Amino acid sequence: MLEILGKTNIDFIGKRHLAFLFSGIMVLLGIVAVVQISRGHANLGIDFAGGTAVQLKFDKAIRIDEARQTLESHGLTNAEIQEFVNDNKLLIRVKAGTTIEEKVADRIIAAFRKEFPDNSFVIESTTEIGPTIGQKLQQDALIAVLISFVGIILYIAARFEFRFGVAAAVSTFHDVLAVLGTLYILDKEITLLVVTALLTLAGYS
Repeated sequence: MLEILGKTNIDFIGKRHLAFLFSGIMVLLGIVAVVQISRGHANLGIDFAGGTAVQLKFDKAIRIDEARQTLESHGLTNAEIQEFVNDNKLLIRVKAGTTIEEKVADRIIAAFRKEFPDNSFVIESTTEIGPTIGQKLQQDALIAVLISFVGIILYIAARFEFRFGVAAAVSTFHDVLAVLGTLYILDKEITLLVVTALLTLAGYS
């Protein structure tokens, strides 16, 4: 009979040291990521680093490259732009420390009014998050993750045995750190959505 995979009798136990090494590296990366995030040296979104977010709805569609050129010409060189094509909307984010802090939202609005006088727009929302609030959100996110670990231990300890709860928490801790370390190495932005995903991962691990 034709064998597609060939020999499938793999000695996983004999190769466990490779798995331990890989897991150890991933956990170490996760710990480094946690330290760097707490120091503010990771790629943090404005939720944690602080900054300004402005959402605009235009009468006519505007290309994202035109929007970026407009912002750069007005000194907003590190702005992040998200486009909602069907609704003619733009969401502009500027992190704290990447530009002049004074009235960033007003500068964004003034730039588009000047460069697109024939394309009126509505300011749907403006959000400004200071560094202090960003640090508070970091602390709250860490507390939320720790509470989820404690909850897992208590639930499994009540249903089965305490040692099983500890083992499950260690496994969950490993999974969360591995994902966080991967995001850090890839320089992905850490936002509240990422924290939500990590909490979901902790719940399903």
